[in-house]
Parts: sequence; structure tokens; C-alpha cells
Amino acid sequence: MKYTDYVNTKQGSKSTHRFSNGNTLPLVQLPFGMAAFCPQTSDGNLRWFYHPDDRSFEGIRLTHQPSPWIADYGAVCFLPQTAPVHQTGEDRWSGFRPEDAVLTPYYMKYDLLRPRCVIELTPTMRCAKIRLSFRNESGNYFSVLPVAGRCSYEYSKVEHILYVTTDDCSGGEHVNFKEYIVIKFPEDSVDVEGILTQRSVEDGVKALSGEGKETAIHIALAAQEVEISLATSYISFENAAMSLENEIGDYSFDDIKELAQEEWENRLSLIKIESDDEDQLKTFYSCMYRAFLYPHRCSEPDISGREKHYCPHDGSVRDGVRFTDNGFWDTYRTVYPFFSIVAKDDLRLMLKSFINEYKESGWLPRWLSIGEHGCMPSTLIDAVICDAAVKGLIERDDLETAFEGMLKHSTDDAPQEYFGRNGASTYCAFGYVPLEVHKESVNLTLDAAYGDWCIAEIAKILGRDDVEETYRRRALSYKNLFDYETGFMRARGFSGMFKPDFVPEGWGGDYTEGSAWQNSFAVQHDIEGLAELYGGKDKLIEKIDALFACPPDYVVKGYECEIHEITEMAAADFGQCAISNQPSFHIPYIYSALGEVDKTAYWVEKLCKEAFSWKDDGFPGDEDNGSMALWYVFGVLGFYPFCPGKPEFVKGKKQVKKAYICGKEFDADKFENTIPYSEFE
Repeated sequence: MKYTDYVNTKQGSKSTHRFSNGNTLPLVQLPFGMAAFCPQTSDGNLRWFYHPDDRSFEGIRLTHQPSPWIADYGAVCFLPQTAPVHQTGEDRWSGFRPEDAVLTPYYMKYDLLRPRCVIELTPTMRCAKIRLSFRNESGNYFSVLPVAGRCSYEYSKVEHILYVTTDDCSGGEHVNFKEYIVIKFPEDSVDVEGILTQRSVEDGVKALSGEGKETAIHIALAAQEVEISLATSYISFENAAMSLENEIGDYSFDDIKELAQEEWENRLSLIKIESDDEDQLKTFYSCMYRAFLYPHRCSEPDISGREKHYCPHDGSVRDGVRFTDNGFWDTYRTVYPFFSIVAKDDLRLMLKSFINEYKESGWLPRWLSIGEHGCMPSTLIDAVICDAAVKGLIERDDLETAFEGMLKHSTDDAPQEYFGRNGASTYCAFGYVPLEVHKESVNLTLDAAYGDWCIAEIAKILGRDDVEETYRRRALSYKNLFDYETGFMRARGFSGMFKPDFVPEGWGGDYTEGSAWQNSFAVQHDIEGLAELYGGKDKLIEKIDALFACPPDYVVKGYECEIHEITEMAAADFGQCAISNQPSFHIPYIYSALGEVDKTAYWVEKLCKEAFSWKDDGFPGDEDNGSMALWYVFGVLGFYPFCPGKPEFVKGKKQVKKAYICGKEFDADKFENTIPYSEFE
């Protein structure tokens, strides 16, 4: 079997607004591809537009959505129809037989019953090929349909090209955003006189162009079998046309499909495992597929081959590579340490892109989705940069620039809340973020202390002894929130007093997506110092034992309602270890970091087997851009990046017969406690 045969792209897609089994999409794209495609089965909610149990099909959606909580941008739908044509999802949808559908990382195929047409798609980095096979001899259309925002369409009879734009963008920074789409039809395949434009539920009118909200275009086809080529750009139609020529050219649909499959096989084969468990193989490689989806590349070569990108901070076009659609609060924990092992060249480019954000906006990024959203707290980009720096993956000049940006957000409050560290100035003044200043003040403080440690590590590399000494002290600020009486991190006010009416199971308010149980142990950079607060390693181990032994009880405090992460923790039922969300990722590995490898091995194996699968409901919570998928991958391989920024991994237990990483057999079990990064250089 090929590795792609083990992949279920629908893994984690069986989710709803109130309960997440991943909140994923079955994306057909190249690794880190700029253009991603997904079946749209319902437009009843723009953010949850696909569900694997749906039997309705509204079109293939060009999508860039990194999470339903962030939403989409630059989205349009493509759908074959027969007369009469329709625009709205409610009117246009077709039934299909799920058992006949094909969804792989590199190819999708649906036989649509209403228009009696098979639609297929296969991608390149910024483009795609679409193949239509109608069973009706006449009355056939290829529709380009809006998702949100304002669209424009113009068909060129001379070039046989449809030019499309959309300004669809949900939140965040996106000054003058527009996506440009070029769709090329074979000569003599279009009935030009039959082209229709349509607004919402109004009847279509004959026109080669149109624009507006809720506006679609329906290209009348003169052939039953049609291969269509499309390309995307955030810069111009000219750039899209260049990508079409460079990536599609004269290649046929089957040529592109073969190349796309080869690219995915190359990525998935970077880690080879031997296992007699078919379910384990499917789960492992479905997770590996998720590891290479994000961040999306969003830069394009110009006529000379140099990379250019749309800058969402001011709407200009700038030089250089750019990546987007990633939240570092989630991904610093597993994704970038994973890339440092198997995707070093990609990681170097990503780091250049992220550091370049500082040059263009004045701030290092937090949560990019075309532009900055800042939807999660703190600046965990610190850990991404530090981890790469100690592993020798950042050039000196770039590291100097990153260091400048890290120092800035460690002391200065940004004029916009979505940039920088929230509460930076009060953290500097008090040694913690006072609860009166910001919600989630405990997490803001702990993340700031970790960020300070990252700054100290980079100062050491750069020979900045004065800065290193200052930030080593600041990295101990987590101690300012430790309550010896309860054994938890608690919020303090301006007075220095702990917040009253403390309930360790109370979610939200002072904590990010959790309670004191999930968030009090986020001191990966100084786990030994945390143990001292408890009275020694044995006492901290006892506390983690209690965490797993406690029932998954909760109290809705800081949130106005029960958020889905709460429901998922209770459903998973691993005590107070909410493996359904990122703050708990490192908790089972605290045992190993303190010398109790067997306890880590027990819990990680249990979690991997009981909380994860390859099926449509295969994750215990939001997967979040590869972060949860890679928690599973590391768990199966038997090691984990406990503290990104340290060039080492803590040991778990290998759960497969053999594992090969980049062609070299790797056995985590031969190590005692830690595994140096040098094993992967």
C-alpha cells in the first residue's frame, strides 16, 4: 500500500459548534499549499460548512480556513449544474452517494446525482485541475458561486478565461484584501451565448460579466467532458496567470494528480513505522497528513522568479516568502519541533516569514490568518523562534531581528490588543499580570515567564550577557502566582492578594480554556523549580497523580456558558487531564521530566489508544493546525518536545515495532530520560 492509502482526510471532521472531534476539514491540497479545496455540504453556517454525515453537496470550496473559530477568507465554490441553475446553497445542492465519493490528500471525486455529473479535482501549490464528466448531452453549466463578500466575474471570449475576484475575509487585519482567480477553459468548450450571471434567488441573465454580493456566474458548456484549469493569487490576475503557466502549463489532469500524489507520498514517508495494527497505521498516517497542511504558503513568484506577497498590514505588495493560517499558542508545542526534525528547509522559510512580520507590522505574529487575528493570548512565537535558534535553524541576521521584536513585546503594550503580550507593562511592574488588567491573567503571567526564558536563551546565543541575566530572573516570575496552600497557580490583584472564592475546577476567567488544574503546570522551562515549590519532585508527582485521579468535574465561572472544551474534557474522562486541548499536552510528560518514565508511558499509551483514531470522530478536541495530530505522532514514536527551546526531548514509550525517521531507524526506548536533538541532525 501507498502511505496515502492509510490517510482518512475526514479524520476529526465529525464535529459541531458545541462538540469538537477535531473541527477539521478534509482538505485536498499540496503540503503547505496556498490553494486548498474541500467539499461544501452545507452553507447553513459559514464556519461549519462540511460534515461527513451530510448527503448534500453544494460545491467544491476554495478555502483557506485554519479553524472554524477563525473562519475563512478568499473562498468561492465551484459546482456543475444543469438548467435551471441556482445560486444559493439551499436551492443548488445535489445528492450523492457517500460510498462512491473519493477524498484523498491529492484528489477528490464526487458523482453528483442532480446534474448527472462526475466532478474531480487535483491540486498544485496555487492552482488546480477540475474535470467534469456530464451524462446529459446539453444544458450543462460550470458555476462559480460566492461564499461571502463581494465577487466580480468577467469572461474573455478571446482567451477562454474567466477572471474572478472575491474580497471575502473574516476579521483580523486585511487592508484592501482581494483574491484573484483565473479559470481557463479548453477552446470550443464554452457556449459563450449561454453564459448567465445571477444575484441570489433572482433569475440568471445573459451576461459575460457581473459583480456584487451574492452574485454568481454560470458558464454554459458546449462539451460533456471538460478539463478546467484554475489559479489563484493575492496580488493580481497577472500573477495568477503566471502560476497557471508555471504549475499547470500543458499538464493533463492525470499528470497533475500523479505529481500531487508523489508529493504527498514523499512527505508521509519521512516517518515510516512498522506495526501489525491496521488501525494504528491509519491513525498515524492520517495524523501525518494533518501535520503538513498548515501553515499555508501565501507568497507567489514574480516574472523573475522572486517571491512576492500581499501585506495585510497596509495592502501593499512586498518582497519575500510568506506563510499564514497558524496560531502559535497551539502549534508551538508540537508542530514546529516536529518540523525541526523532518522539514528543516520548510521551517527555515517559515521563520523568515514570521520574523518578516515584525519588519512589516512592528510586532511579531500571534495568530495569522492572512492577517493578524491575535485571538489567543501571549506571544508563543517566542518559543518557536527559541527552539529553532538553539537547533541552529535561524540565520544570525534574522535572529537579531527576532530578538529585537521579542524584547519589544516583552516590555511594551501594543496600541492594538491583537499584537504583542497582553499586560506586558503591568507584568514588568508587578512580576505578574494583575487580574484587574486582563482576563486569563494566570496564563498571561506563565506564558510571559516562559517567553522571558526564551529571550534569555537567545541572549545567550547572541552574547548579550546583560539581557540574559535580566530575563533569567524574569523567567522565575511564575513563582509569584503559586499558592502554597492549595498547590495551584492563582490570580493576584494590584494589592498582591489572591483572588477570593477560589475553585480549582473553575473554568475561564483567570485561565485560558481551562481551570487551575490544566493551567497550573505550564512551567516547562523550569519544571525542577516548580517541583521545589511543591516540596520536591515526589510532591509534584503526587499532584499529577491527583490530577489524573480526580473526576472530570468542572464549574462554569469565567465563561458565560459552557464552552465546548469543557464538554470534551468531561466526555474524554481522563481525570483533569484535558487532552482535548493544548494546555494539557505536556502534563503526562511531567512524570518523565521528573524521572518517572513508566508513568508517562502508561498515560500516553492509554491516551493514544482511547482518545484517538483514524475515523471521522478521531480527535478528542480541536485539532488546531497539526498540533493535536502531532501529539499523537510523538506519543506513538515514544518521545516528546516537553520544552520547546531546549534542544532535547523527553522519553515516553515506543508504541510500534520499528520506526524510521528520514530514513534512519530510531528507537526511543534505548534512551533513559532525555533524547538530544543531535540525534536528528
